[in-house]
Amino acid sequence: MPPETELFERVCGALRGIASRGDGVAFSGGVDSSLVASAARECGLEPVLVTVGFAGSRDMRFAPHIARMMNLKHCARVIGAGDVMRQSGRVDSIVGECTMSWRENCIAFALLSEFGASLGLGRIVTANGIDELFCGYNAYRTIEQEEHAILAMMRDKLDNEAAMMRAVNDMTAEYGITIAQPLLTDTFVEYAMGVPLEQKITGAGDLLRKHLVRSTAEQFGVPSKSAYSRKKALQYGTGIHAALVAGRGPADRAADRVNDSR
Repeated sequence: MPPETELFERVCGALRGIASRGDGVAFSGGVDSSLVASAARECGLEPVLVTVGFAGSRDMRFAPHIARMMNLKHCARVIGAGDVMRQSGRVDSIVGECTMSWRENCIAFALLSEFGASLGLGRIVTANGIDELFCGYNAYRTIEQEEHAILAMMRDKLDNEAAMMRAVNDMTAEYGITIAQPLLTDTFVEYAMGVPLEQKITGAGDLLRKHLVRSTAEQFGVPSKSAYSRKKALQYGTGIHAALVAGRGPADRAADRVNDSR
């Protein structure tokens, strides 16, 4: 079986084990969320793609365009600085002390869930796990390009992602929304860990990475404009990071840098 076909079937299988017809898909228009959206359609789940972001942000410009190209239902909500700071206060009370990255993701998914609840959704599916498992992060280029080092980083990032998504679900429970991560299930992780590294990253000079994910996405209905777009993390694509930094004082930002370095 071609590796692209196997990856797509594995994504479909992971979705069938978790998702239901009419669930939301957290959608930025990037390769990861577009691949999950394509697989959800293949499974007959009739997904609703949901996006939040500041007016003019990358996600609010890119996601509707890609959704139209894929002919999938898409709903978007413009957020503001007040929404970000309100949810940041909830992070303090629900999650407690955490890194800046955790805070930003908790805020983003809380806002997605608040929007999803207004649409009548009960679950939002994410593509979380692809960057960890397929060397999507730039950090994979900056370490020793040896299999043992890359796999060790992969395990550390998977542990962090699983813990962060538990915190995210604590944040979203109030809205009656479950954030589902089919690509962090044991079966999918076991498969992905066994994918040859050369299908993920080619070396320290590899700025694109996730090569198997990208070729799979393009082969199974994702526009090449999305399949080969450079990574833009959720907090940056939505504008949440910029708003949060602008709304926090120097002491807060210094504390965030310390926490993120741990």
